Amino acid sequence: MTTSPTTLAPHILVVDDDNRLRALLARYLGEQGCVVTTAKNAEDARAKLDSLEFDLMVLDVMMPGENGFEFTRSLRASSAIADSRQLPILLLTAKGETDDRIEGLESGADDYLMKPFAPKELLLRINAIIRRAPQRKSGADKILRLGRWTYDLERNELISDDETIALTGMEAALMRALSACPGQVVSREALAEKSAAGQAINDRTIDVQVTRLRRKIEADARNPRYLVTVRGEGYCLRPDAA
Repeated sequence: MTTSPTTLAPHILVVDDDNRLRALLARYLGEQGCVVTTAKNAEDARAKLDSLEFDLMVLDVMMPGENGFEFTRSLRASSAIADSRQLPILLLTAKGETDDRIEGLESGADDYLMKPFAPKELLLRINAIIRRAPQRKSGADKILRLGRWTYDLERNELISDDETIALTGMEAALMRALSACPGQVVSREALAEKSAAGQAINDRTIDVQVTRLRRKIEADARNPRYLVTVRGEGYCLRPDAA
């Protein structure tokens, strides 16, 4: 997937209760030039939709609790989440009966793909849906709210009413990695991998950079509200709801 200088990389929300498939899709789509955020169920997805703007949602049908059909109908009927009525949705399911495909499309989905599927076919369908949808022309709508700060994901800047702070390359890489999955824990190893850019980075380096980020983001860096440590697991970015 390629983007022109005036078109942002598509931001995809992958919603699936299968941890392995969710991780595989996130890795594959990321390698194809997408920005990917994941959610494990409908409740988790709503939290992500509250904080971030997406170009398309890949949604599993057979999830515990609120299934994909129900979640799609709820989004199409609700204006509580910004732009949720217009967000393109591609459903994934192991159920291939005609009635199920019809129910998926009638619920408001834009397309329907049966499991198992070839990743290439998923990418082609995503491309086709996004081509039909209005494209974002700037990064102004890709923001996270962190107290008095607004973080612009595309420009890698922290902005308030009277101040703008440009992040260093390492800080920007960490913010991109954490912002891709707000509310989820990201391990130090994963942060090091995403931030390395050919450099040797260890856990201590990540800890130091997180401390520096906190001094810029938090009102009290010693008692962080937004960039928190999850002991034994890693770090988590918890933005305010939109």
